[in-house]
Amino acid sequence: MNANQTACATSDRAAAWDSIDWNRCEYEVKKLQARIVKAQKEGRHGKVQALQWTLTHSFYAKALAVKRVTTNDGSKTSGVDHELWTTPKAKFEAIILLKRRGYTPQPLKRVYIKKSNGKLRPLGIPTMKDRAMQALYLMALEPIAEVTADQHSYGFRKERCCQDAITQCHTVLSHGYSPQWVLEGDIKGCFDHISHDWLLKHIPMDKVMLEKWLKCGFIFKKELFPTEEGTPQGGIISPTLANMVLDGIQPMLAERYKRRSIKGKLVSPMVNLVRYADDFIITSADRDVLEKEVKPLLVDFLTERGLVLSEEKTLITHIDEGFDFLGFNIRKYNGFLLTKPSKVKVKQFLDGIRSVIEENKSCKQETLIRLLNPKIIGWANYYRNSASSETFQRVDDQIFRKLWQWAKRRHPKKGMRWIANRYFQRIRTRSWRFAVTLDKSGKKDVFPLKLMTDVNIIRHKKITGDANPFDTEWNDYFQERETYKMLLSLKGRRSLLYIWNQQNRLCPICGEPITKDTQWNVRERIQDGKSIKLLVHDKCYKQNRYDVD
Repeated sequence: MNANQTACATSDRAAAWDSIDWNRCEYEVKKLQARIVKAQKEGRHGKVQALQWTLTHSFYAKALAVKRVTTNDGSKTSGVDHELWTTPKAKFEAIILLKRRGYTPQPLKRVYIKKSNGKLRPLGIPTMKDRAMQALYLMALEPIAEVTADQHSYGFRKERCCQDAITQCHTVLSHGYSPQWVLEGDIKGCFDHISHDWLLKHIPMDKVMLEKWLKCGFIFKKELFPTEEGTPQGGIISPTLANMVLDGIQPMLAERYKRRSIKGKLVSPMVNLVRYADDFIITSADRDVLEKEVKPLLVDFLTERGLVLSEEKTLITHIDEGFDFLGFNIRKYNGFLLTKPSKVKVKQFLDGIRSVIEENKSCKQETLIRLLNPKIIGWANYYRNSASSETFQRVDDQIFRKLWQWAKRRHPKKGMRWIANRYFQRIRTRSWRFAVTLDKSGKKDVFPLKLMTDVNIIRHKKITGDANPFDTEWNDYFQERETYKMLLSLKGRRSLLYIWNQQNRLCPICGEPITKDTQWNVRERIQDGKSIKLLVHDKCYKQNRYDVD
C-alpha cells in the first residue's frame, strides 16, 4: 500500500481499505518513531521536528490513526457531527481527509459520567476526524514523551500498567530500613485545569494544531462554551499531555534530596516518587520533610502549570496505618508489608456482582454464568499479583451465597437437595460448583462459573525504569518481556509458546499480533494429510476466513 492508492476510484476504496498491509504500516511508523527517539536523545531538536512532520504526513501513520479510532471502545460514539466511520469505504476516505492544511476541529460534545465518590466528571467527546487527527499527532509526540518521562511514572504509557506502580511501591516500602511515611497525592481536576500557556510553551509538537485542540470549546445542551484551560478527558492525546505536564517531579525531588555524607557515612533521605497519571505517592523517613518541604515544593511545581493539590485527598500516612493506591491497600503488619485489594474495591466489585444476579433473576443458568465469568476473571487477574488469597476465598464465598439465593428463589417449592442437584455439580475434587451441562453436537460439556481461587497468585515482574518501547536499543528486552507474559497466560504450556513463535507471534489469518490480551484459540488445519495446530484469533475464526476445523 502506498500514497498513490489514495487516488483510487470511490468504488475501489472499500477494497483498498481491506488491502492495506498493516504490518508494513506498523513497521514504517515504528521506524520513524525510533529515529525521533534517537534525535531527541542527541538533542537535535530541529531533526525531531522534521521527523515529526514526516510522520504526521505519512500515509501509513494516517491509516493507523483511522484504524485506531474505528476499532477502540469509543468507535461507536459520535461527536457533535453525529458521524461514525463504520464501512471500509468510509475508513479509507477518512485517511484522505487527515490533512493539516485547512483543518479546524469541531467543538467537543460534553457529557458527564459518575465517579466512584458520586461526583460527576466532565468528558469531552471529539468527532471521529478530530480523534483521528489527535491519534496521528500522538504518534509523533509519544516517542519524545517516553524519553523525557519520569522513570517511575506508570499511567497511560505503553508497556506499563498499575501492577508496575504497585510493585515499585512494594520495592520502596517493604524493607526494614524503608521510609515509614507516605504522602498520598491527588491533583484537583488535573485534566480540567492545566494551563494552556504552559502547554503551548513546553509541549514539543506542532503548536498550531495543539492550540486548535485546546481552544475548540465544547457544546452542552446545544450551547457553545469556550475552553480557557485544561485538556479534555476523552481526547486521545490528553493523557500524554497530562503526563508531560507532571513529568519533572521525580528529577526535582532527586536533585533536592540527594544522598549526602554525614560523619563519613552516606545517608539517604529516602524521598521516592511513584506516580500513576495524576495519582502519586511520595515517601520519606521523616513526616516533617513531607509536610514542610516536599508539599510546598509540589505546590510551587503545580501552580506554574495551573494545577493545585486536592486538600481532601492529599494525606500523610504512616505505613503501619496503610494507604489505598490504585485499588490496593498497602500496609505493614508487624513490620511485614502486604499489598491487598482495598476494602472499598472489594465492596464495589461484590455490589456489582450482586446487581448482575438481581437483574437476571429469570435468565438461564448458562446466560448468568456467561455474564459473570468475564467480571470474575478480570477482577482476579488485576489483583493476582498481590496478597489476595484470603480476599479471593471471601469473594468466592459471597458469590456462592448470592447464587444460592438466586437458585432458591426460582424454585420456592423444591427442597434444598433438588436445587443443589439442579444448579451445582462436583468438578474434579470440588463440590458445589455453580455449573451447567451443555449438549454440543451430541457431546456433554460442563460449563462452570469461574472461581477466583483458581487464579494463581504470581509476583509481578516490574518493567525496568528507563525502558523505552520506541527505542531500538530496548527491542530485545521487550521481546523477552512479551514472551514471559505470554508464557504466564499459557500457564506454562511451552508447546503453545513454540507454536506462537513459529507463527512469528501473528495470527495466520489477519497477520496481526497474538498477545496475552487478544482473544485467541487453538485450531487445527489439515496440510499434506497431517493435522497442524495453529493459534488463531477468535474473531478471525468466526468469520470463516480460514480452512480450519
